Amino acid sequence: MVLADVVALVHGAAVLLMLGGALLALRRRRVVYVHAPVSLGILAVNLAGAPCPLTELELALRARAGEPGYPDGFLGHYVFQPLGLELHSTVVQIGIYTVALLPNVVGYGLLVARAMRAPGQGRRSVPRRAVQPGGDGVRRSAAGPSRMPAGRRLPSGSQR
Repeated sequence: MVLADVVALVHGAAVLLMLGGALLALRRRRVVYVHAPVSLGILAVNLAGAPCPLTELELALRARAGEPGYPDGFLGHYVFQPLGLELHSTVVQIGIYTVALLPNVVGYGLLVARAMRAPGQGRRSVPRRAVQPGGDGVRRSAAGPSRMPAGRRLPSGSQR
């Protein structure tokens, strides 16, 4: 029974990743490497009408432990049944696809828009300033000459 519960938790995490992963990828781009395959796998299983492998595993583990199964799949059992909604109704199906697709379309649309921006636009990257003493003893950087001579130090606690 404990293994079945662990599979249910992993299944729930996969669903949450599928729903919010594209938006999370706006902050952490590497999330795309996990989100895209998980989402495509869930989409493929859903479009094929095949039973979810995680649901099948959970039900098999529950049966082995002598627990009863459930007929309507993971979302039907854990999300829609407690809310009193019929999983196979048209409204619920439209809601499922809308909630699943909308954040992904927005997230990946924004990621593509960021990638297509010209290099000079978008986030401004501040280059490191290389400070080099000039021939006249004045420290120079990409921002221009400093008012401080090269050999002179600031008093401790002072900021430039």
